[in-house]
Amino acid sequence: MKIAIGADHAGYRLKDEIVPFLQSLGHEIEDLGCDCDQSVDYPDYAVPVAERVAQGKADRGILICGTGIGMSIAANKVPGIRCALVHDMFSAKATREHNDTNVLALGERVVGPGLAQEIVRIWTETPFSGGERHVGRLNKVMQLEAANVIHP
Repeated sequence: MKIAIGADHAGYRLKDEIVPFLQSLGHEIEDLGCDCDQSVDYPDYAVPVAERVAQGKADRGILICGTGIGMSIAANKVPGIRCALVHDMFSAKATREHNDTNVLALGERVVGPGLAQEIVRIWTETPFSGGERHVGRLNKVMQLEAANVIHP
């Protein structure tokens, strides 16, 4: 699987641990930065990763910042992206099985490297379960996205 990965200054250390782990699992990695602890803006890394996935240039994406919150918000602004912020193994599996997520957000300040690796492993290995119930819900989400409609 080809995975695009990006991080801001608060997530690059965890990114640098996740990249070789993903490679050891046989994945092809496109690292879109950042590689420093100088303050940068998370949308500058979230959007290129999300766009690579939305354009089909990567199968999935992984984003890492301090909490994962900013990255997930920015990524979900890109049409076609279903980014989930995950801090536990159960959610890593559920978000793939039920929501067919194509981008994973992690928080370096929230999860340690060992847990992050398990989350990533589960997320990359878990298929979408499909089925009428889950597909129907995803179709509704995609219809909202296409119509750009916000309901009060």
